[in-house]
Order: sequence, then C-alpha cells, then structure tokens
Amino acid sequence: MGIMQTFKRIFSTNTETSEKHYDEKLQTHYYKSTKDKVLKEVEAMFNQRSGFTVSSVSEEHGEIIVRIDKGKKALIVGTVIMVKPFRTAVDFSVSTDTFLFTDFGYSSKVVQSLYKDLNKRLTFVGTGLGEKLSDF
Repeated sequence: MGIMQTFKRIFSTNTETSEKHYDEKLQTHYYKSTKDKVLKEVEAMFNQRSGFTVSSVSEEHGEIIVRIDKGKKALIVGTVIMVKPFRTAVDFSVSTDTFLFTDFGYSSKVVQSLYKDLNKRLTFVGTGLGEKLSDF
C-alpha cells in the first residue's frame, strides 16, 4: 500500500469496495449463487444485525440501502450483480455520519465484517475476479 492509499484510508469517512481495490479485503467478493438468492441473503443478514435498519431493497437493480442507527451512524449501499450463471458479485459502500474528517477506520471495519458474515452464509468463490471470469 502506498503513501496516498494510507492517507486516504486514515482521513476518510467512507469506504467503497471495488474490483481492483488496493486492499484485497475490500475487493469485490464473488459467490456461487444467483442474484436473487444473494440479495435475499444480504437482506436477511442486515435484518439479523442489531442497530441495522433496511431502508430500501431494489430487486430490479440489485441494490439494498441500510442505515446503522446504533453506535456510529452510517449509511450502507449494497450492490449485487450476477456476472454469469451462478457467479454473483457483491460490493458495499459505507459512509459514516461524523463531523470529523475521519471515521478512524470504522467504515472499513463494517465492510470487512459484512463480507466475513456473508462468506459464512454463501459459497465464497474469490475476490477481484472481474478479469478472470473468462477463464471459467
């Protein structure tokens, strides 16, 4: 990780996962399932967590919006995309509601916790597989 990534990570109030994220823990996660099943499982995961409130679910767009009301306040947007049969990608964006210039890594910890829980619920295939999908 370079100096710029370290500063961005430290002085940030949001974390967003992506295909080519410099931190492997924050790369897009892929699961062996359909979009609808993954979206239902993500929604169930949020409903079972204390202090999390599902605000909106768009099955058509594969998006779920969740508020964290307990402890540090935050907004989570989860995106579920089926990239090929039984290969579904999940990304999260977490924005912390704070008056400071940093959330001290809270949003990153939330994302990592969500992926850890989801990996237990679904068949995890890997991270950052976007370019490698043609190999399957």
